[in-house]
Amino acid sequence: MIVGWNDMYRQMIHLLVLVGITFVNTQSAIAACKSIPYLDGATMSLLWVIPFIGILLSIAIIPLIAREFWHHHLGKVSTFWAITLLIPLSLIFGIDLVVYEILNVGLLEYIPFIVLLLSLFIVAGGVRLTGTLRGTPAINTAILFLGTVIASWMSTTGASMLLIRPILKANEQRHHKVHIIVFFIFLVGNIGGSLTPLGDPPLFLGFLKGISFFWPIEHIIAPMALISLILLFVFYFIDRYWWLKEANDVLHEPTKDKQSLGLEGKVNILLLCSIIGTVLISGLWKTGISIEIYHVYYDLQNIFRDVLLLIFALISWKLTSLENREANGFSWFPIVEVAKLFAGIFLTIIPVIAILKAGTEGALKNIILAVSSSTGNPINLAYFWLTGLLSSFLDNAPTYLVFFNTAGGNVDYLVGPLSNTLLAISSGAVFMGANTYIGNAPNFMIKSIAEERGILMPSFFGYMLWSGLILVPVFLVIGFVFFA
Repeated sequence: MIVGWNDMYRQMIHLLVLVGITFVNTQSAIAACKSIPYLDGATMSLLWVIPFIGILLSIAIIPLIAREFWHHHLGKVSTFWAITLLIPLSLIFGIDLVVYEILNVGLLEYIPFIVLLLSLFIVAGGVRLTGTLRGTPAINTAILFLGTVIASWMSTTGASMLLIRPILKANEQRHHKVHIIVFFIFLVGNIGGSLTPLGDPPLFLGFLKGISFFWPIEHIIAPMALISLILLFVFYFIDRYWWLKEANDVLHEPTKDKQSLGLEGKVNILLLCSIIGTVLISGLWKTGISIEIYHVYYDLQNIFRDVLLLIFALISWKLTSLENREANGFSWFPIVEVAKLFAGIFLTIIPVIAILKAGTEGALKNIILAVSSSTGNPINLAYFWLTGLLSSFLDNAPTYLVFFNTAGGNVDYLVGPLSNTLLAISSGAVFMGANTYIGNAPNFMIKSIAEERGILMPSFFGYMLWSGLILVPVFLVIGFVFFA
């Protein structure tokens, strides 16, 4: 059964308690502060990274040892780690800075993030594939290929939300499905989004900085194509192996009356395109009008975008029958889980990003120094791996910006003499978001939807074992071919 709106509101109120945990007495703090607060990462030790590591370890370990507890109390765990950061941050740097940082990350990052995910989740959840689609190795590979192609044009999140349910439906009779979802995350949720700024947030940020819209297609298509072909090839033979192993159970199982393929909820395809167009326009349309909330400038075009996305979601909900959504396996839990966990992640990541932004003055200076030779020339292979590894655990958009600026930040220079450096940064940020469940927005959502369908997905570390065995060797090849 689909959880109703009332329960959804209750869950979101719980979430707002987490995001607004330090808003008590903020009016007096705001009045007391006359200048823009600034979190100087150069003054922070690595101890400030502990809450972020704590929430990551919680995501990795607690579901293994206390699955039921995690399922019912993951929001409390996320809140706990947020508090362990925000209380000492308030005591040492002041409540005014904490309020500013919460508003900054909330208005400019978290709210746009969760509103986009929510709208795509609701709209794509209204598209249902009907008829008989059998998940053979050829069909599964074709779906992954399709998702990889369209992800650059409708975002990795949009493509993932559109195709995850059809591929689950096609394979509902299969016993071994984990590898299908894992490769779906690799290709559709990450690598497929590398050819346009619409595909993944780092490339969109580069576009806003002045990088040509078609620069990724011209430069990233070669490594993207090589990775995709290798992964599709490997997937086909893994899937074929399990398909043949299941021959007695699946191939010889009585087949229900075969029905022709169809699509219900077609209006959601139009709404999906409208969402992607709205996001693109919001990045290009500069109104010059902002609402200032305690030194944080919330641009009018972004407010317009978020409101419009919610309207699209509401239209989808009203125009799509509950019966259609129930038949599609729709439930609120995946989006609520992501919202609660990423609220904690977005908060605890604040000092990590601040330290990285401090560059060679910060406690993570060795990471910044590692990307340049003694003569000051960029080491492209280091840019590729360090941008990628940090993007595996941090938000890949700010990580991209850190190394973009480390490489000089001059667009003309980066698309000219340093084009290979920009390629290394862009590829690392997009490709290696597939290394962990939290490396890119769709990853955790795909996992959660699959688990809602009864698929026992790998743990946090279990998934990293998959990515370590399959992706890392491929990335080694890419690094050697393009950046060595």
